[in-house]
Amino acid sequence: MAKIGFIGMGNMGTAILKGALREFPKEDMVFCARTLETKRRIYEKTGVEYTDSNAECANKCKYLILAVKPQFYEEVLKGIRYMLTPEHVILSLAPGRTIDELKMNLGADKRIVRVMPNTPSMIGEGMTGISCRKEEFSDLELNVMEKLFGACGKAEYVEERLMDAVVCASGSSPAFVYMFIEALADGAVRCGMPRKQAYLFAAQAVKGAAEMVLKTGEHPGVLKDQVCSPAGTTIEGVAVLEEYGMRNAVLKASEAVYKKCTNM
Repeated sequence: MAKIGFIGMGNMGTAILKGALREFPKEDMVFCARTLETKRRIYEKTGVEYTDSNAECANKCKYLILAVKPQFYEEVLKGIRYMLTPEHVILSLAPGRTIDELKMNLGADKRIVRVMPNTPSMIGEGMTGISCRKEEFSDLELNVMEKLFGACGKAEYVEERLMDAVVCASGSSPAFVYMFIEALADGAVRCGMPRKQAYLFAAQAVKGAAEMVLKTGEHPGVLKDQVCSPAGTTIEGVAVLEEYGMRNAVLKASEAVYKKCTNM
């Protein structure tokens, strides 16, 4: 029996599968996707076997990762409901779907874990929030989950009430960061730098700044102040960002993400 099953091979399902392959042998995994074309493509890239149906995938694994798009979620749950047992560990990536809701749908005896990873998991630099009722799981099962998502980057347990905030902080935010990198590069191109070089400089600056926050433990405001020399170039740029409401725009974007989560 395969240890880990995946239903859904979109961006997130693929990212976690690739991360898992760093820690688990391909023989310990199985997956299912909507189309045969996707199944064959993922198999050719990873060597992980696929199944003909979602129900078969659920039947062949203990840890089942549901990485399906919201519009297909009810259909998938309906198709696997009667294949699930209390022995399964069901890991749901669906934003806004609570543990209680999923238990109502799948059965009160089912063991549910809510998970919110992000796409950098594909290169081992992801951030994953995990929420579950730990008393329902053995130490071994918790260790497997930690190993799985640790292989994708960093992972933290959070209270379930904070899972929608995780979507704001790390689930959706890579898209915002990519927009920021693109804008930084556009600025450099405007000043004459070749596009390819501009992306390199901008992306490395963002990566380095993030590492400074993680490795120094300093408040981001302190690190920002260290770059801003009196009457220098950086403080001029900071003043313009404040004038045009950069912080407020990010707060509003996070608010929009949170509202969408709570209304799904």
